[in-house]
Amino acid sequence: MTEPLSLVLTVQDWFNLFFHYMSLSLLAIGGAITTAPDMHRYLVDQQHWLTDAQFNASIAIAQAAPGPNVLFVALMGWNVGLNAGGMLTGLLGVLTAMLGILIPSTTLTYLAAQWGHRNRELRAVRAFKQGMAPIVVALLIATGWILAQSNGPELKNWPIWLVTALTALIVWRSKVHLLWLLGAGALLGWFGLV
Repeated sequence: MTEPLSLVLTVQDWFNLFFHYMSLSLLAIGGAITTAPDMHRYLVDQQHWLTDAQFNASIAIAQAAPGPNVLFVALMGWNVGLNAGGMLTGLLGVLTAMLGILIPSTTLTYLAAQWGHRNRELRAVRAFKQGMAPIVVALLIATGWILAQSNGPELKNWPIWLVTALTALIVWRSKVHLLWLLGAGALLGWFGLV
């Protein structure tokens, strides 16, 4: 990770972080990763609580680690907390971010799944499920765009853009597990090719 920032967060800032994650939770169609562009906007661009490097590292580490996809939210909260003072505020950041992202979506998912299962034969329910697929794909593309853009859209970064495009194509058209692609990307970075 990079050198922590030096922040002073008020109680209101912690509540704002919690409520922002609560609102993102209800938009997390396809998983929390689909809300990464707005997390970047809020945490990096608007509040300046994280650097681009901290944001990207939080996602990369969580995606490479075994466990649930949503772990990147905990790492972002951890980094905000570290930037605001240390280990205890790091734990506060983890709790704030994770509870904010999990409570609304978990509650809504539980209730909607019960209702959807009871009404699974309705035409509207089937249409809704089919209509959500392109939205999830578009949100994932937006996340990839934000992560790739941190290296800049300049022509000199063409290898990064090429790897991004090839990875998207491989994920879309094959059944190659994403961890193999992450490993290949790590090797390309290690050898200085991207």
